[in-house]
Amino acid sequence: MTGIPTLSTNRLILRPFNLNDAARVRELAGDREVAATTANIPHPYEEGMAEEWIAGHAGSFESGKTVTLAIVLEPEELIGAVGLVLNELHRSAELGYWIGKPYWNQGYCTEAAQEMVRYGFEVLGLNRIQARYMTKNPASGRVMEKLGMSHEGVLRQSLTRFGTFEDAAMYSILHDEYREK
Repeated sequence: MTGIPTLSTNRLILRPFNLNDAARVRELAGDREVAATTANIPHPYEEGMAEEWIAGHAGSFESGKTVTLAIVLEPEELIGAVGLVLNELHRSAELGYWIGKPYWNQGYCTEAAQEMVRYGFEVLGLNRIQARYMTKNPASGRVMEKLGMSHEGVLRQSLTRFGTFEDAAMYSILHDEYREK
């Protein structure tokens, strides 16, 4: 791969993160309500964590493991992240995203995720994109449904967050289903 892409939608720019984004990532992702809806965001989000996370993006992209992009409102307001964890052997990926709480329920997550799904199928040549969400966060499930993903089942108590086992619903969309939309 030749470099982390920059993508755009009607309202958003999806671009590579840079170290100048670290304080904003810490502020938004560090919100306990945001962290509680994900399996991977640390809480508390301590000094240095965002820098370390951002510094790993280029190498992970170049090795074909991930594509992680900042979700940015014009002119340059970072509001979240969207990404794919790639499985080259199976031409599949897992979609992930988070949006800062002040930007919830405005369609930004769906818009960014739609563009990432398009990129995965049309540019990366994927056959399957899947995503999981904690069933206590139905808003994330609605994003997946808007992407045209199909519900595949619930992985009972498959995640632990803040000391509690959580169920995760699995969704996916195949390349042929994406083309039919």
